Amino acid sequence: MPIRNRFAEMLPEIMEWRQHLHRNPEILYEVHQTAAFVAEKLREFGVDEVVEGIGRTGVVGVIRGKGEGTRAIGLRADMDALPIHEETGLDYASEVPGKMHACGHDGHTSMLLGAAKYLAETRNFDGSVVLIFQPAEEGGAGADAMLRDGLMERFGIDEVYGMHNAPGVPIGSIVTRPGPLQASADEFEIVVTGLGGHAAEPHKAIDTTLVAAQIVVTLHTVVSRSVDPLHSVVLTVGTFQTDSGASNIIPQTARMRGTVRCLDPADREMMEARVRRVVEDTASAFGAKAELAWEYGYPVTVNDAEATEWAVEAARAVANEVADDVDPIMPSEDFSYMLNARPGAYLFIGNGDSAMCHHPKYNFNDEAIPYGCSFFAEIVERRLPAR
Repeated sequence: MPIRNRFAEMLPEIMEWRQHLHRNPEILYEVHQTAAFVAEKLREFGVDEVVEGIGRTGVVGVIRGKGEGTRAIGLRADMDALPIHEETGLDYASEVPGKMHACGHDGHTSMLLGAAKYLAETRNFDGSVVLIFQPAEEGGAGADAMLRDGLMERFGIDEVYGMHNAPGVPIGSIVTRPGPLQASADEFEIVVTGLGGHAAEPHKAIDTTLVAAQIVVTLHTVVSRSVDPLHSVVLTVGTFQTDSGASNIIPQTARMRGTVRCLDPADREMMEARVRRVVEDTASAFGAKAELAWEYGYPVTVNDAEATEWAVEAARAVANEVADDVDPIMPSEDFSYMLNARPGAYLFIGNGDSAMCHHPKYNFNDEAIPYGCSFFAEIVERRLPAR
């Protein structure tokens, strides 16, 4: 497996990049130092074109192969960290209080940099590789921002591939599936307005706490009674607050916030309609009023069937184990925007026995680096074969 061996040789250097990024985490679109580091490395590698500021702080590099081919394959890595205080105790732990790479984007960026260096050296492909370093995956929809800046059209991208580390999956394993892989993520806020009063005289008030509690209970029947049992939908009410500060006051208003996650776009539309009906009708039944604000978030991450076949074949050439039928998961991913724009596939690469993502003791496993780099190089050489 020559590609994997080459990246094994490069591993100490790539680890240095990864641990540098880990020490210096930046969040959302404020990834200025990270983007500058990426752009500097790409220029150092001899990448043909390096463009900064795509999607505010994204970086795009273009490597042209040996032939005259016009097709282009996009490879994406996310660069942003999370607003979490690190508790790993590593000698390269975050040097920025309250921020850390708790989801492994430092590893994703470093793997794509490693692949970029190799591809710029070898150029054993016919066409172009477009290296996409994206900001603001963690809640900022950086992928959408890059698309709005003309990412696909400007760089002529025909297909796009990305990957994410997976705690609990063995090192050297890559898993994916065609079709829905990760859920959409929408948020809602409910404001219930009643009539405040004294706790000793509830008959003179409209108890918003009671009304809001009934709404919460009823909302959780929507999934069990309105969704096909063979589909996956998760509704969670995460916050519940009233404007009362004392035990003997019936509050005038109550507020709730939550999320809805779906693997089917049709379920997504249905859930908004059903939640709105439950909220408004339940409040009305108690003589209260309720308003629902619904914010659509990341779409469902849907892998193209043909692209997934190509990705699985590439993964089998460089990984120890590959699964092409992994179960979908309900967390969301903004690579979904890119897959809506172009055919492609998203994969999970094993991170071994580590803390889960978004945990203060999480750390990307550097042993995964050669496998991720190898996959990126392999998919390029298979989709853009040299003539």
